[in-house]
Amino acid sequence: MKKFLALTLSASMALSLAACTGGNTGSSTSGSTTSSSATSSSTSSTSGTGTTLKLWSFNVGTLNEKANWDSLIAKFNETNPDIKVEVEIITYADGDTSLSSAIPAGSGPDILFEGPERLVGNYGRAGLMVDLSDLWAEGGADIAEGIKSVSQLDGKYYMYPLSVAAHCMAINYEVFEQAGALQYIDQETRTWTTDNFVKAMEAVRDSGLVATPGIVYCGAQGGDQGTRALVNNLYSDYFVNDDGTSYNANSANNVKALTLLDEMVGNGSLSANAGFAAAEELQAFANGTCAVTFCWNYSNYTQYAAQTQFTPYAVAFPSDDGQPELEMAGPYGFGIFDNGDDAKIEAAKKFVKFVCDDVTAGTEAVKYTGFFPVHSDWGDIYADAEDADVRAPFAMMSNYLGRYYNLTGGWTEQRALWWNMLAEILVGGADPQTAADSYVEQVNANIA
Repeated sequence: MKKFLALTLSASMALSLAACTGGNTGSSTSGSTTSSSATSSSTSSTSGTGTTLKLWSFNVGTLNEKANWDSLIAKFNETNPDIKVEVEIITYADGDTSLSSAIPAGSGPDILFEGPERLVGNYGRAGLMVDLSDLWAEGGADIAEGIKSVSQLDGKYYMYPLSVAAHCMAINYEVFEQAGALQYIDQETRTWTTDNFVKAMEAVRDSGLVATPGIVYCGAQGGDQGTRALVNNLYSDYFVNDDGTSYNANSANNVKALTLLDEMVGNGSLSANAGFAAAEELQAFANGTCAVTFCWNYSNYTQYAAQTQFTPYAVAFPSDDGQPELEMAGPYGFGIFDNGDDAKIEAAKKFVKFVCDDVTAGTEAVKYTGFFPVHSDWGDIYADAEDADVRAPFAMMSNYLGRYYNLTGGWTEQRALWWNMLAEILVGGADPQTAADSYVEQVNANIA
């Protein structure tokens, strides 16, 4: 319990997943905030003598709305009338604090809907979660290996996933077209090489159509997954080593990428802003001030759609070999707390399996998250949607998912130091190798 308290208190102070969730990924408190924490409601009409479960959900997509949970639970109760599910919606602003207070007091949830950072990295690592290996054995055959790998720790599965998507970039299509820069992007695959990225940004710079071709934001941690992916992809490197035991920002290829960005800032084909996090960069993109954003997904597309007077065109991050490896937005799924009550645990497994594996209910639930199903067998669930054409490029990005490294120890601390390192190099003029070495030394000290 002492280990858990230290872990959860650290998480509550730093909001460890804030930049990687499904709402406004440019904000340090991602996700919709229309529902507040501590808003609890029974979502089942069943009042029998069966099991009652408490499900807490972070406000992912439109699963911040009680009516959407109502619909899923009503379907579940058609075949499980004696299992009552009560939902409490918590936000990324204060959800960690609520959990760290409730769990030690015995008033926490039986089920938590979130991502692997918390379900596996925090609570699984602290020994608080049920092993869901049986659910994976029954229904996980068509789930990608990358998602499978981050749902477990030391061979025990603490998360059963529902949906996933990939963070990507976007360009101002019309500006790129007028600047003659579209030639540098493979529009069939939405990919481009590092060399072509450099040429495209120089073409946009020379066109004078925007105030700055692109902004490397380094003023806060909001949306930090975008700048990490940019650095890691430019020369096909990773953020951590192969076994996830140390951070890797000072490798030869990552320093080469930092050096390239520094050179691009120097020649005006990029700019760097120590007063911007992703939210400000996204607003500049929507306003037409810059021609690219490094923080894009379907949720941000919908958030800024009314403001953009151009075509935001989703593209993968550039890489030297043209084969990007993108960060996941999620995956999102369920974890079950080990409360010592076998009946509750089995009832919770029934609910989780139903929502994640039943095609009808699962498709509905995935759509509420705004992302894409982890079950490859389900196909394109948005094929008949009114915005199918808009969603298609984001579905394509899921083909480029890379290793998910957010479970490496010291994750919270490294986020607080990452953007400072970028600012030192791109704004302060620090030597890239020296700054990266210092960063890695600091963040590796927090892994244990």
